[in-house]
Amino acid sequence: IENFKRLKNEGNDFVKMGEYEKAVNKYSECMKLNTEEYTVYTNRALCYLKLHKYEEAKRDCDHVLQIEDSNVKAFYRRALAYKGLQVRKKNMAGI
Repeated sequence: IENFKRLKNEGNDFVKMGEYEKAVNKYSECMKLNTEEYTVYTNRALCYLKLHKYEEAKRDCDHVLQIEDSNVKAFYRRALAYKGLQVRKKNMAGI
């Protein structure tokens, strides 16, 4: 549990510094220790959004919503992921 908290806090610190790729790695390590802590998934989804990795963000949010269907952060971040995917699809259609 201590290791999990340390990794999560390090991930949070990386987010504050704008180091989203490093934060993703920390949150992914957290998931190996505890798959039941849903804030790690929504935090990682935020990082994926910042990195324009919309499919990955959507997947993390879907995972949370399968278990906790009223998670507001997961709903919001999934909506942002869908929006990013739609913009990308429109841009690709124009190429």
